[in-house]
Amino acid sequence: MEPMDIVGKTKEDASLPKATMTKIIKEMLPPDVRVARDTQDLLIECCVEFINLLSSESNEVCSKEERRTIAPEHVLKALGGLGFGEYIEEVYAAYEQHKVETMQDSLKGAKVSNRAEMTEEEALAEQQRMFAEARARMNGGSIASKQPDADQHLES
Repeated sequence: MEPMDIVGKTKEDASLPKATMTKIIKEMLPPDVRVARDTQDLLIECCVEFINLLSSESNEVCSKEERRTIAPEHVLKALGGLGFGEYIEEVYAAYEQHKVETMQDSLKGAKVSNRAEMTEEEALAEQQRMFAEARARMNGGSIASKQPDADQHLES
C-alpha cells in the first residue's frame, strides 16, 4: 500500500502509538528476547496494514448486506473471508469481554442510586455465560446468528 492509499491521509496519519505497540510486542515475547528497533517498526507497519485490510474487507461485507455501518459481525465475517477463521471465536470472546468491561465502567461511572453495581463475582459469572454463548454459536456454525446489541444492558 502506498503512503497516500488511505483516502487523503499520509502514512504518518495512519499509524499506531509506538510506545503501546512496543509494549505489546515485548509482552508477547520471553524476557530474554530483544527486538531491533527496525523490526519493531516493521511489526507496527504490519499491524497497520492488517487493520487496513480487515477494515476494507469489513466494509465490503457491510456493503453487500446493504448496510451503512460496519458492525462486529461484519468484522467476524471479514476475518473468515480473509482466511483467519480460526481466530473468529477468540475475537468474538474478546469483543464480549470488552462489552462486559465497558458496561462495568459505565455502571461505576454513573452514580445512580437506584441501580446496584455488579459485584466482581456477578461480572465473572456473566462473562463466563457470555463466553459459553459465544462458543455455542461458533460451534453451531452460525457466526452472527444474533447481532450484538449495543443497547443490551445487564440487570443487577
